[in-house]
Amino acid sequence: MMLQGPYGSPDRDKPLIRLPYADFTVGTVLLALSGLVACLAISLLYHFEDSTYTHCHVANYLPSISASISLVPECYIWRCCIGIHSAPRYLMAATYFSFYRGRFARRLPDLVLSGLALVCSLTENTGLLLLTYVASTETYSVHKNGFIVFIASSLLYMLITCRLWQVIKRYYVNPEEVMSYQWKVRLFLFNVSCCVAAAYFFRRHNKYCEPGIYTLFALCEYLVVLSNMAFHMTAFWDFGNKDVMVATPPEDKRF
Repeated sequence: MMLQGPYGSPDRDKPLIRLPYADFTVGTVLLALSGLVACLAISLLYHFEDSTYTHCHVANYLPSISASISLVPECYIWRCCIGIHSAPRYLMAATYFSFYRGRFARRLPDLVLSGLALVCSLTENTGLLLLTYVASTETYSVHKNGFIVFIASSLLYMLITCRLWQVIKRYYVNPEEVMSYQWKVRLFLFNVSCCVAAAYFFRRHNKYCEPGIYTLFALCEYLVVLSNMAFHMTAFWDFGNKDVMVATPPEDKRF
């Protein structure tokens, strides 16, 4: 993968920056993970009552992610981390599409699925940005819709990705690709299970207002986000031998 930029030195064909894709992937995921951990920790330590408040005033021991990232300074930490995190995520979406195009050039159905995976990945990242920069305490409907877009796009993206990697595993015997496929399937199934559990506890809390139920919802919500991060981390195996490179285009020797 190559990103091009201006470079005025005589050594113009040398890369400006070369970064192993594995490090690029880990760094991208750690940005979101560190932001999440920091926001939850600050909310629990300094804003416990505000972050665990429920509309029916029942006991709750964990803040939801939406509650923790709507407080100050948590919201600024989260926005900073996700803002920086989003650019590499868009680049990763383009990387996967380029990879799939090479593998499925003669398989039209899978090539179409590759395009759909690209759309879902872009939509997922955009939904994450929307729910990040519009807090639930500012415009709840926009934040809620951003969350729905993020979750729906994420689940569809993981499902399509598992299907594409099932085909890749069938025709290629690279051990890292087999490992990547196996973990993708496990993380997808775990993510779906956590989404179902979170939806159940959220509905039960709103209907019955039982003590501790919103805590279980918050815990499931954490697991949904963490398994989503882990799913994207599998790019570590997919492109472990590749580099992200910022370089200038080669000089045109005709002039």
